Amino acid sequence: QMQLAESGGGSVQAGGSLRLSCAASGSTYCMAWFRQAPGKEREGVARILRGNGVPLYDDSVKGRFTISQDSSKNTVYLQMGSLKPEDTAMYYCAAKPYDGRSCGLVPDGFGYWGQGTQVIVSS
Repeated sequence: QMQLAESGGGSVQAGGSLRLSCAASGSTYCMAWFRQAPGKEREGVARILRGNGVPLYDDSVKGRFTISQDSSKNTVYLQMGSLKPEDTAMYYCAAKPYDGRSCGLVPDGFGYWGQGTQVIVSS
């Protein structure tokens, strides 16, 4: 049973930056960051493939967020810049084992989830 532990959330003013970290207890095919704001559905933010490091971003964060990994530490990072109030949400790390399907930005298929870390962006 893989365990994920997020850290790095907090409060920041609009235009600021934060870096989230997700430490996994093992390696897996694909890791991603999702977020969920109050009253909204969980949405994918970014994902990265362990094997080749190829990232995928939601349009809402392209050019502002960067996902990266340290495979030696089974850790994934989300560097968030130019933060906006609409980025306020609980951010979750998720891991997806290889199942023959592609790894996108939908929650389906991600079998492991962290507890989340809160990000608050004030205007």
